[in-house]
Amino acid sequence: MPSKKVKKTQESINSRLALCMKSGEYTLGYKSTLKALRAGTAKLVLISNNCPPLRKSELEYYAMLCKCFIHHYGGNNNDLGTACGQYFRVSSLAITDPGDSDIIRTMQTGQQ
Repeated sequence: MPSKKVKKTQESINSRLALCMKSGEYTLGYKSTLKALRAGTAKLVLISNNCPPLRKSELEYYAMLCKCFIHHYGGNNNDLGTACGQYFRVSSLAITDPGDSDIIRTMQTGQQ
């Protein structure tokens, strides 16, 4: 049973992510996330907790090179897909333009 603070944080991320899906630009999936990181357009990368370790480390490495923020999502790929409003599994996603959402600002303050 997750604690109250963890659950509230998860709901906060989910609501910000839903707003970003409506008003911003993003890419879903491992391959398109890598493309966005290589192009330097990604501003934030979210990775599910059951993403394979090799993929996770590769995404972290590319994110470090392009100086973009990375967030390890608390749920698995089914939960991340549901939070995005999709009916399929999403292991990683890159947010290129947050739109009306303040998800990037929130993640910056959370990582410092």
